[in-house]
Amino acid sequence: MPGKRFGVAIVGVEPGRSWAARAHIPALRALPGTFEIVGVANTSKASAEAAAAATGLPRAFADLAELIAAPEVDIVTVAVKVPAHLEIVKAAIGAGKHVYCEWPLGNGLAEAEEMAALAQAKGVVGVVGTQARVAPEIEYLRYLIEGGFVGEVLSTTLVARGGALQGGGAIPDKKTWAYLLDRSNGATLLTIPVGHTLAALKDLFGDVAEVSSVLAVRRQTALMANTGEALPVTAPDQVLVSGAFASGVPVSIHYRGGAARDGDGLFWEIDGTEGDIRVSGRSGHTQMVQLSIEGARGEEKTFRPLEVPASYRAGWPEDAESGNVARLYARVARDLREGTRTAPSFDDAVAVHRIIAAIEKAAESGSRVAST
Repeated sequence: MPGKRFGVAIVGVEPGRSWAARAHIPALRALPGTFEIVGVANTSKASAEAAAAATGLPRAFADLAELIAAPEVDIVTVAVKVPAHLEIVKAAIGAGKHVYCEWPLGNGLAEAEEMAALAQAKGVVGVVGTQARVAPEIEYLRYLIEGGFVGEVLSTTLVARGGALQGGGAIPDKKTWAYLLDRSNGATLLTIPVGHTLAALKDLFGDVAEVSSVLAVRRQTALMANTGEALPVTAPDQVLVSGAFASGVPVSIHYRGGAARDGDGLFWEIDGTEGDIRVSGRSGHTQMVQLSIEGARGEEKTFRPLEVPASYRAGWPEDAESGNVARLYARVARDLREGTRTAPSFDDAVAVHRIIAAIEKAAESGSRVAST
């Protein structure tokens, strides 16, 4: 299907604040020769109409059934909260549509496995939004490592901040953020920022072989910033993981809930026989922040900036959120046109969900757990 523009319909758009409004719509509009946004479906026709009017989308679908029945829709983008992913993805696949589903793919490993099996059986392309994997900094990191900048990788260590909690254990508002406090919803510090980063780590270092972990809920209540209401917290705000990749490279990860005081929310070091690389950013949400890279090798005593070449960014939105999503959509188009599998697939999502399940099991059992 060379030259075809793919029709995309988005499930879940809230103007001005939702991930679809901030990232997906600008990303798709940056690829006008490849994609056409057909319309949006929300929880009601009125909500969809308001979203379409505010974002300039051409159509508001009455509901999901009308959206997936539309012949001009080739791809259904699922950008709603995690607990609704399974139902929407199953319906879209059942209608023979390709699917771009935001990460986490499912509320746990079993749901992800079910969706991956359905996509394979139906012969549709299922893509998951682990867009840190296509970030220019991650791609340049891969080039540096494969090119021998650090020599043989000895270990990698990552300390970062992320999740729903802000300063003092507060959340901005209940409607958007409260569901992130409940572990049963599948959208936590572990599953979202750690999950996105694990997907990128797998690309750089290979499969994770085994892990041990601690998951702690140190802030058991969260305050709503606008009202002062206290809400219970069951999602861990401390995620500590130690393990090893199948290659033998040790990995250490510590994610802390909340934003960094000084805006420096990521310290990631890759240690090698010939050199070292450090990666920094304002948070551990590697999928949505601008990252900086510095390195030193040989006899160098200080780290120097390793600027990502301009060619890695040319032609893409400058904003990290929409830019990374646009790169992922471009891979989706290539896969549909050429029969390749360059975009993160549902099967790739299952592999990351499997690591997360191993981390959870290791925390519960207090033992080391295989993750493959």
